[in-house]
Amino acid sequence: MASLKDLRMKIVSVKSTRKITSAMKMVAASKLRRAQSAAEAARPFAERMERMLGTLAASLAGQGGAPRMLTGTGADTVHLLVAVTADRGLCGGFNSSIVRATKHMAADLLKQGKTVKIMPVGRKAREQLKRDYGQYMIDGFEQLGRKGVVFAEADQVANQVSAMFEAGDFDVCTVVYNRFKSAIAQEVTRQQVIPFPVPEQSAKDSGGARAVYEFEPDEETILAEILPRNLATQMFRALLESQASEQGARMTAMDNATRNAGDMINALAIKYNRSRQAQITKELIEIISGAEAL
Repeated sequence: MASLKDLRMKIVSVKSTRKITSAMKMVAASKLRRAQSAAEAARPFAERMERMLGTLAASLAGQGGAPRMLTGTGADTVHLLVAVTADRGLCGGFNSSIVRATKHMAADLLKQGKTVKIMPVGRKAREQLKRDYGQYMIDGFEQLGRKGVVFAEADQVANQVSAMFEAGDFDVCTVVYNRFKSAIAQEVTRQQVIPFPVPEQSAKDSGGARAVYEFEPDEETILAEILPRNLATQMFRALLESQASEQGARMTAMDNATRNAGDMINALAIKYNRSRQAQITKELIEIISGAEAL
């Protein structure tokens, strides 16, 4: 049975931990507001760019001369998985959900006889994937977004992916990241960025007619210029969504930790009071017994 001194030390220790988790919760809440605003502001532009590229790509369906980022290499053998996580922990299941999804994708591709390459973006992705999939990992990125995600960082990741594609190092690239929904919910998203997935065109009006556009310059030239920019834009969006999800997950995790610390303090206080009462009762019994013996 723990002594009163041990219980007092435990209570002091848990109170110190509660102060730390409470402070981390407030810091994460402050960062979350900025990260959430940035992620939500980036969504309309990224989604509109995808729709515009879909329209352009659909007009070139079945034609030659389209950029390789649209048509691909003609093979489906080598897959590059870009796993976007955080550099730090203490954010609940944020990192583990991305690692788990990446492992599942890699395992499925390997069962199909494909070649897998994994690019970690974030220290936790590298640390948690290297044990089982270290042989498939390539150089990645860490310490991105320490002072807020900027487009130059996303462009750096996109440039490396583009260079690898141009060198023929992979055929298909998929980005795995957490899409921010709320402070308590993040959605694991798998987005193929190379080759650009052309959406199925469907007629939206009753007559089945579709608007006809004239492009200046031609569609091939526009796509050759826009597709690399779209890759950087989608990477930027993934980093922003990931950062907002990280702060939301950390705020929730630290809030739960603070609550659990409070419950533990209450339980330890009750145990301490009962032990103290039992010790006082024992001492009184000894005093009374000694007095009666005299």
